[in-house]
Amino acid sequence: MSVAAPRSVGVTALRDALISAVVALGLFAPLVGLVTTSGEHGLSLTARPVATAVVVGSVFVGRLLILSWRGRTRREASSTGRAVAPRVGHWGKYIAGILLVAAIALPLTGSRYYIDLATLVLTYIMLGWGLNIVVGLAGLLDLGYVAFYAVGAYSYALLATTFGLGFWVCLPLAGILAALWGVLLGFPVLRLRGDYLAIVTLAFGEIIRIVLNNWVSLTNGPNGISGIPRPTLFGLAFSMDGGPGSFGGFFGIGPAVIQRIIFLYYVILGLALLTNFVSLRLRRLPLGRAWEALREDEVACRSLGINVRNTKLTAFGIGALFGGFAGAFFATRQAFISPESFTFIESATVLAIVVLGGLSSQLGVALAAIVMVGGLEALRDFLSFLGDQMNSPMFAGIASELPLYRMLIFGLALVVMMVLRPRGLITGRRPSVALAKVREIPPEIVAESRG
Repeated sequence: MSVAAPRSVGVTALRDALISAVVALGLFAPLVGLVTTSGEHGLSLTARPVATAVVVGSVFVGRLLILSWRGRTRREASSTGRAVAPRVGHWGKYIAGILLVAAIALPLTGSRYYIDLATLVLTYIMLGWGLNIVVGLAGLLDLGYVAFYAVGAYSYALLATTFGLGFWVCLPLAGILAALWGVLLGFPVLRLRGDYLAIVTLAFGEIIRIVLNNWVSLTNGPNGISGIPRPTLFGLAFSMDGGPGSFGGFFGIGPAVIQRIIFLYYVILGLALLTNFVSLRLRRLPLGRAWEALREDEVACRSLGINVRNTKLTAFGIGALFGGFAGAFFATRQAFISPESFTFIESATVLAIVVLGGLSSQLGVALAAIVMVGGLEALRDFLSFLGDQMNSPMFAGIASELPLYRMLIFGLALVVMMVLRPRGLITGRRPSVALAKVREIPPEIVAESRG
């Protein structure tokens, strides 16, 4: 009996993996195995059996690994989690310090590519920390966070181009307007939970995008808004003409594009650090404790006398505030915005960063954004480097097509993380304030009290 049981388990796992491989073959054969190429007679389909075999084989092996992982006992899994948690908490502050020093020193490299990439990563980190207030702390699933991102971007663009206001004046206004829309969204969803809440927030994000696309008299419709002014440093503009009133003319140096790029990098770094500081401070205040109570059990939260309505509205409003800040920075960095920049994919990406990093974990969100946004670019550069060194067009072709499979890679990462670490890369759902360790009452004292 003891010999037959493991054999039956192995046969079941193998059969399950084969079924998964067959399903993957049906799904990815037309998506990965076929590609359109242009030739003398127009477009034609070209088969890629090697790529299909790699995908199907990866699914087969991955399913076997997942089943073997699930074969461990719950006691082993929980003991492993308890062993990892203290180490993560102990090393977290050192990792955060190293990342902060690296972020401050990055512009010293002088590489425009890495500065632009780090600016993009910091934008997603800021969005992730803002959404973490709503999803991680308050436990409200928001699939339309890109709406506040769009409101902040368009608020700054319209205020700056219409009234001639500067970036530092429009930045708080854009955040306040985004927070106002967050509160307006919170009112209709006060009685909704779970999937119903997610559906309404998803609809809200799509409504905002459609309004921006069709309100041509205000937003210029699909043509977008161009000529958005750049931020200044104490009134000094980063102009390529130089002269009085410019950054280069004031310091007596030649104007260069890299100066503006470095300044924008430090602006988003400061905004991201502000978001992190405010989030950490809020979770230690009574408002943050109310968010955590709402996340754990709304019924118990009501029974404790906490105003659930105000708690939800403040979570939506403050989370939208930082989304509006990030949107205003996005508008001034790009100098052009359109409704196509604020699709559902952006909301899904930010939510994936929060889930992969760990709900309510600031460090986990930062690491997930670095891996998901910067790691994909690093992988593409590595494949291009291999193609150049080995003179192989295959690696160069994979590198060029890698952005097309971006969401596929994100989905695969989510599946792997949900199996291996369901609570994210770094679990942060421990309450900010907890009771002290329970002390056992000696038996003799209990006996005396009974006597």
